[in-house]
Amino acid sequence: MSAAPRIDAPWLEAPGPRAVCALLAGAGRQALFVGGCVRNALLGRPASDIDIATDARPDEVLRLAAAAGMKAAPTGIAHGTVTLIHDGAPLEVTTFRRDVATDGRRAVVAFADDVAEDAARRDFTMNALYARPDGAVLDPLGGLPDLRAGRVRFVGAPAARIAEDYLRVLRFFRFHAWYGDPAAGLDPEGLAACAAAVDGLGRLSRERVGAEVVKLLAAPDPDPAVAAMAASGVLARVLPGASAAPLAALVRLEAAGGQAPSWRRRLMAMGCRPDWPGRLRLARAAARALAATAAALACDDGPAAAAYRFGAEAARDAALIRAAARGAAPPARLEAAIARGLAATPPLRAADLPGLKGAALGAALRRAEAAWIASDFALGAAELRTLARGEPEGAP
Repeated sequence: MSAAPRIDAPWLEAPGPRAVCALLAGAGRQALFVGGCVRNALLGRPASDIDIATDARPDEVLRLAAAAGMKAAPTGIAHGTVTLIHDGAPLEVTTFRRDVATDGRRAVVAFADDVAEDAARRDFTMNALYARPDGAVLDPLGGLPDLRAGRVRFVGAPAARIAEDYLRVLRFFRFHAWYGDPAAGLDPEGLAACAAAVDGLGRLSRERVGAEVVKLLAAPDPDPAVAAMAASGVLARVLPGASAAPLAALVRLEAAGGQAPSWRRRLMAMGCRPDWPGRLRLARAAARALAATAAALACDDGPAAAAYRFGAEAARDAALIRAAARGAAPPARLEAAIARGLAATPPLRAADLPGLKGAALGAALRRAEAAWIASDFALGAAELRTLARGEPEGAP
């Protein structure tokens, strides 16, 4: 094992991590930060989760926490994980482990005493980086050079790592989108193993697949990774009918217009079909947002009309997707048009059409609203009343 430089991250000095590390060190146990927090600290990026690995067994971690008056929950004790809570903030502490048996979805593990064994069961070398409480980095598997080169490389034989959990196929592309060097391309050996393992994706739950697709498409520029997914056959297996081609132009438009990346917008640009939200087990709110964008794309009346009918997000996404497909710029003053549509209020109400009731009233109001939208919200109540009743021009 070779020692590497130290990391300097705010969370190293945070009360929770310091307290947990002191708890374990006081019992003569190792406490090593591991995975994403170390990887991101080395890249100067923020960490979303702080995970700690230790040679202490889960029952010992629970005993130590109880003796110190620290709240603890056996959240994943079968896999060696205990969640310790310090000042309301949770920290996961996981015992070093090695895989005993895998079925492509989950693993049976045995606890280990050596960090090298723990590192060997991880997916990518850049995720097998550890740091001591003082920030000194441990690199058991040569992950630092890979991280610095933007090279997403499986630990050991790619086919073996994938057979342990087929979700690693999708993680390979997702990690390349976030941490890989686009100019260098994807690791050829890893890419070939992913292509050969396409059939194994059918074993995964829709929730796990959906979570990976969302994270992938939320990357600053997922185009190279998604293009590789398409070439390897993975994209067609996950999202039948999807096209990677529109992504490059859409990402350029987003960047040029200062638009934040949107995984929903990008999913729609790829040709989102009605069954995709179910295939990905998306939340209802996300499915509704996709349906609204689909409706805005199907009704090309301009961004103001789309915002009035389907909301700002749907109008914006539809305009950007159309522009990307045409290789053109988005409509001029797009945000102003969206704001105008959101503020628009129909000037004609049911009370303005006395004598009409029921279905006849509903049809008349719909005619008036359609004409008002077609006029770019210019027609007034008197003109709309005439149109709604089907009266000739100039009728009183």
